Amino acid sequence: MGGWGLARQMAAMRTKRSFASHLFAAKTLWLSRVMMRVLAHFSVFIFLTAISQLGGLAWLLAIFFRHRAIVFVSTYIVLSASALWIAPMFGREPLPCLSNETLEMRSVFYCALNRQYLVPELKSVLKDYSAKMEGAFPGTKTLVLDANFPFFSGFPLLPHISHDDGRKVDLAYYYESDQVYLPGVTRSPIGYFAFENGPTDCPDNVFTLRWDLAWLQTIWPDYQLERMRMKAALQLLAEDNRVGKIFIEPHLKLRFGFDSDKIRFQGCRAARHDDHIHIQL
Repeated sequence: MGGWGLARQMAAMRTKRSFASHLFAAKTLWLSRVMMRVLAHFSVFIFLTAISQLGGLAWLLAIFFRHRAIVFVSTYIVLSASALWIAPMFGREPLPCLSNETLEMRSVFYCALNRQYLVPELKSVLKDYSAKMEGAFPGTKTLVLDANFPFFSGFPLLPHISHDDGRKVDLAYYYESDQVYLPGVTRSPIGYFAFENGPTDCPDNVFTLRWDLAWLQTIWPDYQLERMRMKAALQLLAEDNRVGKIFIEPHLKLRFGFDSDKIRFQGCRAARHDDHIHIQL
């Protein structure tokens, strides 16, 4: 009996150890799944915040609901719409997204991501500039690309290096086809990444924002820069005392034959500026 009792005790101990082992494995698996979910939600939060500023907050609120996608979209729309009225209280004003004015955003894409905000002074610069362009060249439409987010100076507008205080904005180029001006048209759907080839002193370097994107260039339509409007644009912007800097590629500055201390090269680490004009106060 003593032997049988000892055997039963050892079997019971093995069973307990096996149960404890399975319990530990189950807890470890549960913790791993929880951590993966937390990491996934955190990654989504970071991504949505980086591209739209308000998307991450909408996602944080949506994760507590069963119909997450519907709640996220609804919350994001409410937050973005609210920013149109709240941001001016903090010194940022939105540009028009859909209008028949001479100045508007190139795509609703920018408005959907809350990237159309400026300080009032820069907004006035753009309105005055677009009115002068339309006066000099009737029918001219001035298109705005990336501006800034609605809130918080120092909050980066990726992939830009400096669009973080409401005082910077990118403008689309003016294009023509068969020597006929194309109002409200750019080579690419968002105005960026359709480059004008020209000489550069910048070395090839993958660790910069100076992307060539050669594989994209053959996709865009073969529109040409409208020389008269482009030259006038540089002149009007440079003559505005409120404008501090204008970034454009050196070969385009030479092509349009207009010189000013305000018109500068952005450097080899920043994005190419032969697809848009960057201005700042």
